[in-house]
Parts: sequence; C-alpha cells; structure tokens
Amino acid sequence: MKTRIHAAAGGLGFLMVLIFWTSTVISETFATGADVAVVKSAILMGMFILIPALIVAGGSGMAMGATRTDPLAMAKKRRMPVIAGNGLLILVPCAFFLEGRASAGQFDTVFYAVQAVELFAGALNLTLMGLNIRDGLRMTGRLSKR
Repeated sequence: MKTRIHAAAGGLGFLMVLIFWTSTVISETFATGADVAVVKSAILMGMFILIPALIVAGGSGMAMGATRTDPLAMAKKRRMPVIAGNGLLILVPCAFFLEGRASAGQFDTVFYAVQAVELFAGALNLTLMGLNIRDGLRMTGRLSKR
C-alpha cells in the first residue's frame, strides 16, 4: 500500500511541476501579460496540491527506504534534499514574486531574470524527479535494470 501511495503522490508531484513549467513557457512565449498573470496565479493555487503531494511522496519514500542501502535507493536519497531545497528555497519564493509582478503588470528585466531562474530550477527538479521515478520503477521491477 505504501508503494502505491508513494507512486501516486510522486507522480502527481512530477505532473504538477511539469504543468507549471510548461504553462509558464507557453504563456510567456505566446500569451498576453494578462494571461501570464492568470497562469502565475493558477500556479500559486496549484501549490495547495503540489506541496502535500510532495510531502506524502517524501514521507512515504523515507519510510520505505529508511534501511535500504542499495545503489538505487541511495541515489534517490541523495536527490531528495536537492529537490526539496530547490523547491522550498527557489521555486516557491520565485512563484510568489513572479505572481506579484505579473498581477501588477511589471514585466521588466527583474521579472524575466527571476523567471529564468525559476525555469532553470524547475527543469532541474523535473530532471531529478524523473530520475527518481525511473529508479523507483527499477526498484519495483517494473523497469529493467540496466
């Protein structure tokens, strides 16, 4: 049961970050400033889904892997502090800052610099979360170990 909860929460977290990242790129590239503001507001609202999902994924992963020392489990354990720190220290503050700026119509150099940082940090988290999903599938035997 823990495995399914962990997989569902981790998958939901990955999907939410992917939706946030993709909607940001699309709105920044093709939409108006008002549309960007709506996207930034929606991302903040989505945090009410993302953050609990990541807490459940992290907690269940720690519970299941507490005593594991195999290479795949250890790789996942090394990635998690980076994912969590990146999210809490970079992505969440960027989301609040960018939403405030977008809502005020302030699309200046500072906005775009912070937006670039957020996109880079989001891409990093997507990569690390994807690697954790891959390793989790290998650990459960659902993906061949190469």
